[in-house]
Amino acid sequence: MVEAQSWTTRRMSNPRLETTAVVDIPTTPPGDARAPTAATSSVSSPAIVTALIIASWYLSNIGVLLLNKYLLSYYGFRYPIFLTMIHMIACAIYSYLAIHGLELVPRQNILSRRQFFKILALSAIFCFSVVCGNTSLKYIPVSFNQAIGATTPFFTAIFAFLITFKRETGEVYLALLPVVFGIVLASNSEPLFHLFGFLVCVGSTAGRALKSVVQGLLLTSEAEKLHSMNLLLYMAPMAALLLLPVTLYVEGNVAAITIEKAREGPFIVFLLLGNATVAYLVNLTNFLVTKHTSALTLQVLGNAKAAVAAIVSVLIFRNPVTIMGMTGFAVTVMGVVLYSEAKKRSKVTGR
Repeated sequence: MVEAQSWTTRRMSNPRLETTAVVDIPTTPPGDARAPTAATSSVSSPAIVTALIIASWYLSNIGVLLLNKYLLSYYGFRYPIFLTMIHMIACAIYSYLAIHGLELVPRQNILSRRQFFKILALSAIFCFSVVCGNTSLKYIPVSFNQAIGATTPFFTAIFAFLITFKRETGEVYLALLPVVFGIVLASNSEPLFHLFGFLVCVGSTAGRALKSVVQGLLLTSEAEKLHSMNLLLYMAPMAALLLLPVTLYVEGNVAAITIEKAREGPFIVFLLLGNATVAYLVNLTNFLVTKHTSALTLQVLGNAKAAVAAIVSVLIFRNPVTIMGMTGFAVTVMGVVLYSEAKKRSKVTGR
């Protein structure tokens, strides 16, 4: 759904670097064996918390992909726009509870009409990306979906150049070649290749990249910048309202169909609620991973996540794969890693 893969989230404070309360430890005669203290155990607790958060981020990202695929392809709930709208409604409700109830982050308000329309524009791009991504899962396997999604840096570089005229170094552009070559190789070798599914998945990937570029362009001033959780709080209800007329026009009386299915058995209700909850957890854990590590760590983990999701989906759904297709996917992921390293070096050189 949601764009689990935006690189504009700010790095928050790292608990491992924060000062802790000073504890007076009584002196111990030399040579005495010291029992483990609370201070000793507290050293490892941040690492354990970080590991659990990363594991939760992996489970939620892969879980929402698998649930979407099951709903849209195997269960027969072929309404990706309505499913995306449910995701947006859940994100709006959970974001409100997280900010107002749990106070995970301070509340930020929309300060002007101009800022409102900027967020509305981002919501429209967000809707396009998520709807295309969910629609693609009706036609292509999760493994192929993730291979195409790994090309996000390629589209980000293109949009950054076209919109902001930002030029990268030759090394950065050169690193994008294996990204493109790998996806071409994977596409030619995909046993379940579907042209429409491929095109809407490319549209989803391009939309995700466009959102990250436009977000950095629109919300530039300190007064307009919003924390990722606050941005989701405002974007989600806007996205749901934008999707409502589209789902009614394209997918017909889908609400009545869903209610009828719910009367036949409650499984569809639990499936949709669980799916929407996991979709929100993708955004929440995305924020938590960045807070407890860094945006760069999130990017590295994201590269590995695509490969893990592809492997898990193949094991669960048993979709056929070829050696050439797996090679193409590996080349694409390797290209993304090279691109990240080249970007890092270019930033260091620029300083």
